[in-house]
Amino acid sequence: MANINCTGITKSYGGHLVIEGLNLEIPDHEFVVFLGPSGCGKSTMLRMIAGLEELTAGQVTIGGTDVTHLPPGQRGVAMVFQSYALYPHMSVADNITFGLRRLGVDKADIAQRMAHVAQLLGLEALLERKPKNLSGGQQQRVAMARAMIKTPKVFLFDEPLSNLDAKLREKLRTEIRKIHLALKTTTIFVTHDQLEAMTIADRIVLMRAGKVEQQGRPDEIFDRPASRFVADFIGSPGMNFRMGKVSRQGGLWAEAGSVRLALDAVLFGHLAEGQALELGLRPARMELASAGTLNAIRGRVVLVENMGAEGQVIVEVDGTDMSFVTKEFRGIAPGDEVHFAIRPEHIHAFDPTTGISLRQEGAEA
Repeated sequence: MANINCTGITKSYGGHLVIEGLNLEIPDHEFVVFLGPSGCGKSTMLRMIAGLEELTAGQVTIGGTDVTHLPPGQRGVAMVFQSYALYPHMSVADNITFGLRRLGVDKADIAQRMAHVAQLLGLEALLERKPKNLSGGQQQRVAMARAMIKTPKVFLFDEPLSNLDAKLREKLRTEIRKIHLALKTTTIFVTHDQLEAMTIADRIVLMRAGKVEQQGRPDEIFDRPASRFVADFIGSPGMNFRMGKVSRQGGLWAEAGSVRLALDAVLFGHLAEGQALELGLRPARMELASAGTLNAIRGRVVLVENMGAEGQVIVEVDGTDMSFVTKEFRGIAPGDEVHFAIRPEHIHAFDPTTGISLRQEGAEA
């Protein structure tokens, strides 16, 4: 069993507090992604779990064992870094098996493990090559094989795909996820790329300034952001935000300039007449509409971005830009007047002062 418990984790460098009192539980077999902007503490958390950074305060347990003061080699973890850190004078095979050979593991056992990880990562034809003769993606797979061959309790990935181009990142994301489904090893993956997190995680832990802003399944984080920060960080294209207020004249509405949107009474029935709010509207939840459609917004097209199967249409509304995503973008051109709409259940609203979501607790998106 390799569940991970972090209790009261605090880390400071001199007088600079990086993480304060963080608590986190990761069940056995789960694939968790630490996500957040640069400097939020996600890599520091990973390094403390690995034993590469000392805790200022708190406790880390792995599989029920207190590992807070154990060295990395005694924690049963294997780590894959952004830097491949391969020995240039060694072959792929020697790079992968170096750690086991140094520990004096039986040669037959090493050969068996080597055959397994090489097959799993598609490295059989590369075992005699030197790192300089490998592509970036191949080198990263070798680094992963070097970690996997130790059969650890926990895999730790510290932004392992950052140095790769977009196509390779997509390919390796898929491979990492497939490996996890095959091995079911408890895994923590650090990234600042929200798309990467959304595609591979069982659960996302979104961090901000050394604290957990929100955690949950990717769909929960996307559909029910707990704060404006979460809503803004997750999703591409980014969410549209507009300051407005509540109106209860003839129904329940949010008014922001020329924009007047019907609100879901289950989600927002607790809001008061005249209450200030900041609307959050996801471009992917909006669609072309005709004038008179419920929650239709009128604007003039500024730009159309072709994304292949879909297009992002950027529209000027009351002097500021909004955007929506549609498959019907090819007939739209800058200067056109368009209407686009969003269903009431997909509308988000946040407290302008605290940034906390105003949607009622437990309401579905």
